[in-house]
Amino acid sequence: MSSFRRSSRTSFGTPFRKRAGAALASLPLLAGGLVALATTTAAPAAAVDNGLARTPQMGFNNWNSTHCRAEFNEAMVKGIADTFVSQGLKDAGYTYVNLDDCWAQPNRDASGNLVPDPVRFPHGIKAVADYVHSKGLKFGLYSSAGTKTCDVQGFPGGLGHEQQDANLWASWGVDYLKYDNCNNNGVDAKQRYKAMGDALTAATRSTGRPILYSICEWGSNQPWTWAPAVGNSWRTTGDISDSWSSMISIAHQNQSLAPYAGPGAWNDPDMLEVGNGGMTDTEYRTHFSLWSQMAAPLLIGSDLRTASASTLAILKNTDVIAVDQDPLGKQGTVVSSSGGLVVMAKPLADGGRSVTLTNETTSTKTISTTVKDIGIGGASSYALKDLWSKATSTTSNAISASVPAHGTVMFRVTPGSPVPPPTGLNQLSDLPWTSAVGGWGPVERDRSNGEQAAGDGRVLTIGGTTYAKGLGTHAPSDISYYLGGACSSLGVDVGVDDESTNGGSVRFQIWRDGTLAADSGVRTAADPPRHLSADLKGGSKLRLVVTDGGDGITYDHADWADAKLACGAGPSAGTHDLSDLTWASATNGWGPVERDRSNGEQAAGDGRALTIGGVVYGKGLGTHAASAVSYYLGGACSSLTTAVGVDDEVAVGKGSVVFQIWRDGVLVADSGKVTGADAAKPLSVDLAGALEVRLVVTDAGDGVDYDHADWAGPRLVCA
Repeated sequence: MSSFRRSSRTSFGTPFRKRAGAALASLPLLAGGLVALATTTAAPAAAVDNGLARTPQMGFNNWNSTHCRAEFNEAMVKGIADTFVSQGLKDAGYTYVNLDDCWAQPNRDASGNLVPDPVRFPHGIKAVADYVHSKGLKFGLYSSAGTKTCDVQGFPGGLGHEQQDANLWASWGVDYLKYDNCNNNGVDAKQRYKAMGDALTAATRSTGRPILYSICEWGSNQPWTWAPAVGNSWRTTGDISDSWSSMISIAHQNQSLAPYAGPGAWNDPDMLEVGNGGMTDTEYRTHFSLWSQMAAPLLIGSDLRTASASTLAILKNTDVIAVDQDPLGKQGTVVSSSGGLVVMAKPLADGGRSVTLTNETTSTKTISTTVKDIGIGGASSYALKDLWSKATSTTSNAISASVPAHGTVMFRVTPGSPVPPPTGLNQLSDLPWTSAVGGWGPVERDRSNGEQAAGDGRVLTIGGTTYAKGLGTHAPSDISYYLGGACSSLGVDVGVDDESTNGGSVRFQIWRDGTLAADSGVRTAADPPRHLSADLKGGSKLRLVVTDGGDGITYDHADWADAKLACGAGPSAGTHDLSDLTWASATNGWGPVERDRSNGEQAAGDGRALTIGGVVYGKGLGTHAASAVSYYLGGACSSLTTAVGVDDEVAVGKGSVVFQIWRDGVLVADSGKVTGADAAKPLSVDLAGALEVRLVVTDAGDGVDYDHADWAGPRLVCA
C-alpha cells in the first residue's frame, strides 16, 4: 500500500532548470483539466506589507523574445521604453520594463558586488533605469535565490549576498525584482526567499525606494501557502512556452489557486507569449483573456518594437485589462468544465462579474452558462458586453456564445439593480459595497487605513489581535451594502487599529434601513476589540458608520474586523445526511473531498465504500488530512452526530488523525488521536442557533502519511 504515502507529494528534489518548460506537467489532472494541487487548510498568509501591486503588475520582460542572445542589450531596453510611450502601452497601464537573466558579468567584483555586462550595458544599469524612469515608467531586474542564475553560463546569484545586492539595486533605481530558483544548494525555499524579502524591505527603508518582489519558485514548495507574506507575486508553475499546449496546461495548473490571490499578492502563471508567433491570434486572445480572468501579472514577452497591429490590439484591450486590474482583487474561478468547454467567473468591484467561455477543442462549439451559475442574482436584467467584439446586449439569465476552436469569448456582466449577497456566511470585505466614504484616504479591504494612498495600510490589528479579513477606515466614514431583505445578522469585531500609536477614539454604529442596530460606544486605541452583533432580518440596506469619539479625528483609524454577514436560509427542516447537502467550502490534503466514498487517490470518485474497522457506511465524507469542510446553517439546525475514523483502505494500523467540529469559530468536539487500528468513534454536538459548522481533520503530529479520514454517517438535525 505504499501508493498511499503522501509525505513526498510536493517534494521535487533536484531544483528545476529554468527553461524546462512544463515543470509541473507530471502533476495529475482532475476532470476538466484542473491540476490536483495539494493545499493546506490554513488561510492564505496576509499580503506582504510594502504597499505595492494592489492590482497585478503590468509591464515587459525580455526573456521570451531574446533569451540570452546578443540582441538583449541597452538599446533594446530603451527601445521598449520608447515603444511603451509611443504605442500607448503606458496609457493602457503597463508600467514595468524588466530585464531577465544575462545582464551581469559572470563574476562579482573584488568587493563582492554584481557588475553589469559592459558589452550589453556600456553605460551601466543605473543609466538604463534612469532612462526608463524618464519615460514615467519603472525598471526591473532579475536574480536567482541560489549561487548562480538559471542560464547555463552561470551568472552570480543572490544566495548569501541578499542585503548587498538589494542595497546595490536600490542605489541603481530598481523598482522590481524577479527572483528565480536555480542552483539553490537545497536550502529551504522559504528561508531563501524570506532572506531577500527582508533585504528588500531594509533597502527600501534606507533609500525610500519600494521594490516589487516577484518570487519565481515555480510552485515547487506550494509558495501560495507562504509567499503572500514574503513577496507580491509567486510563480505557480514551470516556464511557459509559445504553444497552445503549454499555455492551456499552465492555465489549468493556476486555476485552482484562486483563494490565495488578492491585493498585493498574486498567483503568477508566467509571462505572456502574445505576439511571439507560436500561436494564432485566436489562441493569443484566449491567453490574454485567461491571464486577466485569473488576476495574473501581465508581463509582455514579445519584442514590442516589431509587434504587429493585431498583437498590439490584443495587448491594449483596455476592457480586458480592466478585469485584470479590478480593485476588488479576486482571481476568477472555474464555474464549469466539461468536454473541453470551460466557464470561469470573476467577481468585480462594481458588483458584476467577468465571464470567460473557453473552447479548448478543435472545432467551433456553443458554450453556455447563467447569471445564477456565475454567482449573482436578484436583478431583472443584466448588461452584457463582449470585451473583444465590443457588442452589447442584455439578458435575464442566460449567457451563451458560439466560440471558435481554441477561442475565448469574454463578457462583462453588470446587474441592472443592486444584488443581494449570496446565501451563506459572507465576509463583508469580499462583497461589493454600494457606496463607501472614508475620512482619510479610501476604505481599505483586508488592510488598515494607513495613509491616503490606496493599499498603504497593513494587517488589521486591534489590541494585538490580527485579522485576515475586514475593512480599514478612518473617522468619519460611511459604508453601505445592499441586502435586499436576504440577510439575518452581522457579527464583527471593532476597534482602533494598532497603527494608531498616538491615541485615537471612535464610535462604531451599525444601521439597518435607518434604524440603529448596534453601537460600540467610544473605543480608544487602548481598548481591546469589541464584538458587535446586529439583527438585520428584513433589512434592505446595511450601513457601517464610524464617527470620532468626541475629541476630533486625529489618529482615528477604525477597523471593522472579521465582519461576517449571514444571508439566506439554512437547510430545510428535518434530518439530513450531511453528504447530501452543499458545503460552503471544502479543502482537502490529497485530492477532492469525496461524498459517500473514501478519499482514494487524487482523482474525483476514485475511492470506495466508507469503511472503518470493518464496518461499512453508506453515507459520509471521505477526506485526507489536512482538510476542512464548512456548511452554512443559518441558525436553522440543532445538532450533528457522526462517527469518525481512519478508512480501512490504508494499510492495517497506518494513519493517525484528529477530528474536530467547530461551531461559529468555537471548538465544540475533538476526537483526540484516532489511528487506523481504532474502531469508529462517535461525536455529537449541539448546534442550536449556529450559523456555520466546520469539520476539520488534522494529522496527529506525525505527518500526513496514510491519513485517509472518514466522517461516517454524519446526520444534521434542523428545525
